[in-house]
Amino acid sequence: MKADIHPDYHKIKVVFVDGTEFYTHSTWGKEGDTLQLDIDPKTHPAWTGGSQQLLDRAGRVSKFNQRFAGISFKR
Repeated sequence: MKADIHPDYHKIKVVFVDGTEFYTHSTWGKEGDTLQLDIDPKTHPAWTGGSQQLLDRAGRVSKFNQRFAGISFKR
């Protein structure tokens, strides 16, 4: 293996907007740095699971379904 090709992996503190904080290991910053995140873990879809919805913008989904309605992939 080559020497000195791996990034420095160290401990940092992560702080959310609501004041929640935790420690993790990262290649970001330097040892002991604090990463301020502008997201709220109680409401952001990444933590709550969110609700995914299929939006039909300008009928694109409908046009796609009409165009490829007769195609089947039966074996």
